[in-house]
Amino acid sequence: MRLLVVNVNTTESMTQTIGARAAAAAATGTEIVPLTPAFGAESVEGNYESHLAAIAVMEAVRAYQGPYDAVIQAGYGEHGREGLQELLDVPVVDITEAAASTAQFLGRSYSVVTTLDRAVPLIEDRLALAGLAARCASVRASGLAVLDLERDPAAAVEAITEEAVRAVEQDRAEVVCLGCGGMSGLAERVVARTGVPVVDGVAAAVTVAESLVRLGLTTSKVRTYAPPRPKQFRSWPPPVAAAVTGAGTS
Repeated sequence: MRLLVVNVNTTESMTQTIGARAAAAAATGTEIVPLTPAFGAESVEGNYESHLAAIAVMEAVRAYQGPYDAVIQAGYGEHGREGLQELLDVPVVDITEAAASTAQFLGRSYSVVTTLDRAVPLIEDRLALAGLAARCASVRASGLAVLDLERDPAAAVEAITEEAVRAVEQDRAEVVCLGCGGMSGLAERVVARTGVPVVDGVAAAVTVAESLVRLGLTTSKVRTYAPPRPKQFRSWPPPVAAAVTGAGTS
């Protein structure tokens, strides 16, 4: 089984981190192919960058030349999953939805700890659109920019764990979701501070994608995610190529 795991930003080191976490969560025999979009922002932290990332992710997948069994969109609260589902005949899993749906198996309520406060509305909207908001106790911002996760890992861990503790103690969350693809690998440290289950969206998405492939299930094409109708596009699609930053087999 081969899974494409597509970062929504253009920071190669973050793609590598996400890919490594995905490979660690994958079952034996599952190959993880991390992709970095050929254009877009170095970090995605708002609506403009998110909409641009949606196009970039779709083009990265479109440009990939090899076979694959499912696609994971590794951006928390970002746009674009629906477009991928229209384009592709394989399962598409968004890490936001994979984390939240997994959390609901583990407790009555969950909270998301994310990066900047401006990301909170995007995540809330994505959860509402996916029908996953009813059991969300809160979406909390750590105050970190996405790239701060790499610049100062120690400070990042502290800020994230502090908000996770507040989510449990003040918002009465019973599960915590890590609200950024770049937070992959922090779950154990947050568990140690909070004592509650912590869901890494990348790991959850890999498991969901593998399950869908093994069950022989993919997106319904009856109505909402039917393939795009044939028509003429002006100056589209552009001749872009995806940057593959490495592949691992777990």
